[in-house]
Amino acid sequence: MPFDDTNNMTESFCAFALAILSLSLAGPALVAQTAPPQVPGVSTAPTAQSFQGSVPVGNASAEALDLSLDDAMQRGLRNNLGLILSNTQTAGARAQKLIQLQALLPSVDFKAQESVEQVDLAAEGLRIPGFPVVIGPFGYTDVRGSLTWSLLDLPSLRAYLAAQHNFQAAQLSAQDARDLVVLTVGNAYLLVVADEIRVESVQAQVATAKISLDQAVANHEAGTAPLLDELRSRVDYQALQQQLISAQNSLEKDKLSLARVIGLPLEQKFNLTDKAPYSAFDQIDIDAAIRDAHANRKDLAAMVEQTKAAELQRKAATEARLPKVQFYGDYGVIGVNLATSHGTGEAQGTLTVPLFEEYSLRGQAEIAQSQLDTQRAQLSDKQAQVEADVRDDLLDIASAQKQVEVARSSVDLANEALSEAQERYANGVSDNLAVSQAERSVAQANDQYVASLYRHNIAKLSLARALGASQNYKIYLGGK
Repeated sequence: MPFDDTNNMTESFCAFALAILSLSLAGPALVAQTAPPQVPGVSTAPTAQSFQGSVPVGNASAEALDLSLDDAMQRGLRNNLGLILSNTQTAGARAQKLIQLQALLPSVDFKAQESVEQVDLAAEGLRIPGFPVVIGPFGYTDVRGSLTWSLLDLPSLRAYLAAQHNFQAAQLSAQDARDLVVLTVGNAYLLVVADEIRVESVQAQVATAKISLDQAVANHEAGTAPLLDELRSRVDYQALQQQLISAQNSLEKDKLSLARVIGLPLEQKFNLTDKAPYSAFDQIDIDAAIRDAHANRKDLAAMVEQTKAAELQRKAATEARLPKVQFYGDYGVIGVNLATSHGTGEAQGTLTVPLFEEYSLRGQAEIAQSQLDTQRAQLSDKQAQVEADVRDDLLDIASAQKQVEVARSSVDLANEALSEAQERYANGVSDNLAVSQAERSVAQANDQYVASLYRHNIAKLSLARALGASQNYKIYLGGK
């Protein structure tokens, strides 16, 4: 056998992040359709879920680990389960190729035999007057080598060439798996960065709400404001505390997910050293980008190789009707012992022609044709999907880029409105209802800004994947 992934605003943000993550990892251009094909007799191919796991390495240390994006990428490329399984698939495809190669090469065997026999002629039904009933014991020594070689076997030749294409497809799939690891790790890292930004934002909102609460309490105690103002400020303050608890919980859970992806022990504490500031993306030539994607996407190249393998397997099924020529020969010495032995040998050629196997041969040919038609249809779809991936990601980048700019302006306006409301309340011009509403607007604007920034960066990372240039992910995150 061969050798053988309590708060409405909080919930909305979490749901949005999970949706982006799911679309990024399970879309038709990503994991689910780019995992290496299953090779018969080989270990299970990686799935989308495989790239969310890893093989943990090392022990947790007491000190928190500083983790840059590059560090996370390198750990993921070493420990991610999806990549490991993809490499085992490559090893299995290599083994299959070797097995098919052996069918084309001579098979040479050596045999040494020492025999001792005694024959009971009566038991064999032979009774000869004057002849011993039992003969022996007698023995002989036989030492010889033999060679078997299929001189003409076109189906075996086609099977070897198909196995060679499958091996090349497995190698390309392993390279594509590295791109998927870059996307998966980058996605997990950027999600934690977004969580940290949101926690910092909510902490600032809690501090602002505490100032408003203290001011409402002081005004109520001074008799210049009703109890309603204090109660309203206290409710707002506690609601923000709940948001903070929820945001901190999401952060810790997403850090666990990042650790799972890159193979860190789950108890290991770490701090992210790289942030993802907004960087506008330069416009690119769509047609040129699509050509680059078709030339560089390893999953597409792997499917081309698989289609070539299916074509050869179809030819092999057709050529099973052709004659096969095989040679067999052996030479050795045989005798009572080696000293008294004598050389003997044999040579024979065999021509085999299938005559009455029409239904079996026809069925095998139809199966091979069905597999070839399926592979060609999948290849055609993949070629269209590659173009769709590029266009989709460019649309997502343009949309997210506008959302970031609008959200950033909304944050500035919301903060200005809050400052104005707080000043009016402090001067006794109005009650604190306007302050409460302004605080909610600030919270909403900050959530929208964090979400749009995350989406913009993920879209750029996805574009790198769609172009088959994930190794240059830092360039794309930088907006080039």
